[in-house]
Amino acid sequence: MTERRSQDELRASHADRDIVVERLREAAGEGRLDLDELEERLERALSARTYGELAALTADLPGPGAPTPAATPAPLAPRPAARPVPAELTIKGGVGGAERTGHWRAPARIIARGGMGGVKLDFTLAELSALETEVEIQGGMGGVTLVVPAGWAIDAQDFEGDLGGFKNKTQHVVPDERTPGLRLTGNGGIGGAVVRHPNLWERRRLKENPS
Repeated sequence: MTERRSQDELRASHADRDIVVERLREAAGEGRLDLDELEERLERALSARTYGELAALTADLPGPGAPTPAATPAPLAPRPAARPVPAELTIKGGVGGAERTGHWRAPARIIARGGMGGVKLDFTLAELSALETEVEIQGGMGGVTLVVPAGWAIDAQDFEGDLGGFKNKTQHVVPDERTPGLRLTGNGGIGGAVVRHPNLWERRRLKENPS
């Protein structure tokens, strides 16, 4: 008990937190955690200081739990991909609109053109190829909506709201080298741009069908 307690009290590294974050996202995709549980545990994982705090987040999940101390921590790296992810993705709203929701693979740079119908990008269960994703917004008539999990940082310093304006409805996060987030560029056009967390309907849909 003394040996286990001393290990639980050891300080966790950024790489250790990333391992737990990855396992939590996998568990949500398997239907073991609903959206509320995923967001709550992700927040706790990102702020965890010790191995014991990390272990508590995966104790009720099958498979490996929290990471064990290593002599040399693994370097921070993007999540591995099963197949190559394009460096850039362009999504056009056109007349009928366009969206990416559920499980999808987000490259490091995305161009979202709202067109007439608008564009919606839901990053709640997205697989990221970079810790910070650049989204170039051209709002057009329909505008662009971005949905992000709690704990993400939003950098809109290089974005112009234009006629449609810009609304950031997310919780403010002070980013560091392990914080996922979006860097916005471009302009809102007439339709504008909105960044928010999942609404009640989206939360319910993910609970019913997390995959």
